[in-house]
Amino acid sequence: MQNPLLQDFIFSPYDVIEPNHVCPAIQSLLLKLEKELVELENTVEPTWPKLVVPLEKIIDRLSVVWGIVNHLNSVKDSPHLRSAIEEIQPKKVEFQLRLRQSKPIYNAFKAIRSSSDWESLSDARKRVVELKLKEAVLNGISLGHTKRERFNEIEQELEKLAQKFEENILDATKKFEKLIIDKREIKGLPMTTLAIAADMAIHKGYEHATAETGPWAITLDGPIYRSVLQHACSRSLREEVYRAYVTRASEGSLNNTQIIERILELRLEKAKLLGYNNYAEVSFVTKMATIDKAKDLIEKLRNASWNSAIQDMEDLIDLARDKGSEEAKDMNHWDINYWSERLRESKYDLNEEDLRPYFSLPKVLDGLFDLSKKLFKIEIEAADGTAPVWNRDVSFYKVKNSSSSTPIAYFYFDPYSRPSEKRGGAWMDVVVGCSSTVLLSDGTSPRLPICHVVCNQTPPTSDKPSLMTIREVEAVFHEFGHALQHMLTEQNEGLVSGSQGIEWDAVEIASQFMENWCYQRDTILSIAKHYETGESLPEDVCLRILSARTFRAGSLLLRQLRYAGVDLELHTSYVPGGPESIYDIDQRIGTRTHPIPLIPEDRFLCSFSHIFADKYAAGYYSYQWAEVLSSDAFSAFEEAGLDNDESIREMGQKFRDTILALGGGKSPNEVFVEFRGREPTPDAFLRYNGLLPSIVA
Repeated sequence: MQNPLLQDFIFSPYDVIEPNHVCPAIQSLLLKLEKELVELENTVEPTWPKLVVPLEKIIDRLSVVWGIVNHLNSVKDSPHLRSAIEEIQPKKVEFQLRLRQSKPIYNAFKAIRSSSDWESLSDARKRVVELKLKEAVLNGISLGHTKRERFNEIEQELEKLAQKFEENILDATKKFEKLIIDKREIKGLPMTTLAIAADMAIHKGYEHATAETGPWAITLDGPIYRSVLQHACSRSLREEVYRAYVTRASEGSLNNTQIIERILELRLEKAKLLGYNNYAEVSFVTKMATIDKAKDLIEKLRNASWNSAIQDMEDLIDLARDKGSEEAKDMNHWDINYWSERLRESKYDLNEEDLRPYFSLPKVLDGLFDLSKKLFKIEIEAADGTAPVWNRDVSFYKVKNSSSSTPIAYFYFDPYSRPSEKRGGAWMDVVVGCSSTVLLSDGTSPRLPICHVVCNQTPPTSDKPSLMTIREVEAVFHEFGHALQHMLTEQNEGLVSGSQGIEWDAVEIASQFMENWCYQRDTILSIAKHYETGESLPEDVCLRILSARTFRAGSLLLRQLRYAGVDLELHTSYVPGGPESIYDIDQRIGTRTHPIPLIPEDRFLCSFSHIFADKYAAGYYSYQWAEVLSSDAFSAFEEAGLDNDESIREMGQKFRDTILALGGGKSPNEVFVEFRGREPTPDAFLRYNGLLPSIVA
């Protein structure tokens, strides 16, 4: 009972959890939950108090404790933690399958579904019942004994493979390092990048490294990698870094190729056990779209983007030719970002590095929190010291309604890249959800939602705060949108509160909605303050940022459509061991999404965590599907008048009361119509991406 993972806590004891706590804690917890499950099965009745209340307690307890372990695995990786997870994970998966395949629980839900009381249930309770019935079937409850045993073996192996897939990416990313001593090789790189690269060199043992004199350690960590491709004058350096990045985890002991093929083979077998033709059919059971509608959206957007992307490439070649560069003759993938930045500078007189001093993290957060107050009538206050954290750079915040001093939610914010222990990307994770049945230890107080907001942006240096690019600002707004949906839920059925129970192709609506505010004049001016002088971003620069919003939008969208297209193809048509390899499929789809061919060695799939180690398998199209909805939702604010504060507040309250509050208690389409007053249309999405004329034509 001294194990911190097993204590009663309001805030997770991140400061004292060690890898050696994981196995005994999970083992002990599973034994306890197994007893509770047996008791539930023996006493279950088709009523909410006798079925859903005890079931939710079991689900919640495991998700909270395992969620802590999984979070630390993402932000504080270590060999000991990996070993602990590898040892205990099979038992965790075994219990989850046992729970999801419980016949007494399934039959009780079926009895509720067929009872005379069904029509009197609330929408949210109906959604809980339908969700649990669907989940049980997709977890093999209807299979015979032999097939169910095989299904469970597949689930165990898939979980191990996903874990190994992520570990290989992290290790491969850490493995690449290029030490540069000659200053000529780093020409063009901004001082921000050189400072990070010098700090990296210090960590590698070069204790006298400085941004000005080097040496500089170039890595595949996001802030360095992106900067090299955008700013390094040395084409050979760009090529080396690009090739290393798109071939991560594709060689030697860290090669994910066999893992991918095994994952796809197992998913196909799983689908056929369940009676489906392919894994995409399984995935789409819990989506808004159908496979055909998703493919149709991808193709429509591809057609709308293609001519724009071709023009983008011609513009880059023309600029390189005008500058007398030999790269104009054979422009390749490692040249695109470099010349794109030069074109952006030329076309809009915008230099990303010159803008960084105006986008310091503290000012960006101030602006984001002020916007949230205006839109959703909430106050966000620093609460550092209230909850233990896993790293000194992590901040903790409490959220309150503007009309009250009582907290309604909390969140952690872990903003900076830590390539030695933290996986790349940005995400929001649930710590605990708003619950209808699970109470705090005093037995009376309702539990408040808590979440993590995690990014990998440019870290501060010894004399500067974290100075952000506009893309990094977008990432913070995006993940905070997810957090808002979790924290502002008013759904009192815990199993469909926040983002739980929402069809997966709708979970990005709130996050992408928040991104749109990054390109509104008032928002930019509220967050863009020079970190030293406090001077506001000049109005003309702000307008140029807004004008540049659609810069190369077609090209950027096509890149996303490549990922979505490959994902669907691998999960509908790919035949393991067949004539076409996974890379053949990627190359083939790449010819339809990239104006210049992918390099033959491209192995991006080996680091495609979204579909091989996360929840986006046969669902990556969800970003585009949800963005259509989020853009349409944002256009409601435009129609209300972005310069009309009263109208914006009214619309913000409506957005809060529907999209953010209702969770999975209603279908996403019903929720959207309740907010917008009509079915969604793609017009706003196409307009924001500068693509509307091409699709009309």
